[in-house]
Amino acid sequence: MEIDAARAHLRSGGLLVYPTDTLWGLGCSALDGAAVARLLRLKKRSSDGLSVMVGSPDELWALGERSPVAEALAARWLPGPLTLVLPVACALPEGVGRDGTIGLRVPDHPVALALAHELPIVTTSANRHGAPPAATLAEARAALGRDARYLDGAAPQGEPSTVVRVTADGCEVLRAGAISEAELEASLGG
Repeated sequence: MEIDAARAHLRSGGLLVYPTDTLWGLGCSALDGAAVARLLRLKKRSSDGLSVMVGSPDELWALGERSPVAEALAARWLPGPLTLVLPVACALPEGVGRDGTIGLRVPDHPVALALAHELPIVTTSANRHGAPPAATLAEARAALGRDARYLDGAAPQGEPSTVVRVTADGCEVLRAGAISEAELEASLGG
């Protein structure tokens, strides 16, 4: 499957497995509520908030609120293995975001960036809820079967993104990952 066909599949409500800079991802259009519901059923997980990937740091602010801390983190780390949890800046389908916030990332991977260019995509690991993330495309196929289409590309690095909630006075690490807390603090001058 080529990028253009994969983007058309996403725009039509389809589910797609694709490589990112961190893990094999499973995604759908972040603005399509029916596709988000299908993705949650396939993952066998509840709607406890899904992250969204966008194609450039500039695209973050259409979905999440801009702040000096968020801008500083985005300028230093994106594209890259960082998920910013920001207050939501627009209406989103149920299951995307949580408690008025949204996790946003800009992956440092050419396939993922091309997919997400001006098309916000829900991004979650390509596995069933509770199972380890797929390390290969073959593992993703075995876990998810025919309910998704598959797009090959350069293999992910395997370390999950660092998830950071941006607060009024800095940031709070919600999940440790590829970027350490010390590196984040240093990038904020702390």
